[in-house]
Amino acid sequence: MTPLEHGAPALSLRGLTKRFGAKVAVAGIDLDVPAGSFYGVVGPNGAGKTTTLSMATGLLRPDAGRAFVLGQDLWADPVGGKRLLGVLPDGVRLFDRLTGLELVRYAGLLRAMPRDVVESRARELLDALGLSEAGNTLVVDYSAGMTKKVALACALVHAPRLLVLDEPFEAVDPVSGSTIRSILSAYVGGGGTVVLSSHVMDLVERLCDHVAVIAAGQVLAAGELSTVRGGGTLEERFVDLVGGGRDVSGTLDWLR
Repeated sequence: MTPLEHGAPALSLRGLTKRFGAKVAVAGIDLDVPAGSFYGVVGPNGAGKTTTLSMATGLLRPDAGRAFVLGQDLWADPVGGKRLLGVLPDGVRLFDRLTGLELVRYAGLLRAMPRDVVESRARELLDALGLSEAGNTLVVDYSAGMTKKVALACALVHAPRLLVLDEPFEAVDPVSGSTIRSILSAYVGGGGTVVLSSHVMDLVERLCDHVAVIAAGQVLAAGELSTVRGGGTLEERFVDLVGGGRDVSGTLDWLR
């Protein structure tokens, strides 16, 4: 099935490639994310996860390859493709001289949503994410976890059909993390699709029904979670695919 046919994947990547100087960050990745799935992307530091997700969501132009969002060629029609997306990038700066409420409003108005709908949704999202009391506080004064949560609210305000979240639980406290998991699970249950990257294998194993393991800019394994992890845990499978940890026995004696 090609990405343009009826029933296309929520996200389809074909030959995505990116170099930074002599370094190949992403080496021709092919990946299909089924519509309605909760899809985890895991890999070691420097594996190319963030670069891949940035190219898949229109934040970084690929050197080669194509990305399809619900069948639409993102790089042929960036505006049309991005209408279908909600994105939580890792490390991208926000307009932090706005208050939290103003920022979420702004995200909705940029999508040409009616003002009354934006207002209602912005307040509802801040309340759900535990940010109501901080709604009139400048985002520059938010903690790292609060900033992550308000950025997620911005990604959700227009009710996209595909959410792409890069490390959405990083710096988020356990209570807020539980709330976010509930929101995302309900979103997928309602027909949405979530793609998230994470270093926490237990989190991916608990939340996701599909997973891709990426290392050195390539997909080492992808598919249903049960198939990828085989008879063991996802962490065991990950270590098998990526390579074991460094043996430090007999070193760092000065720490003992």
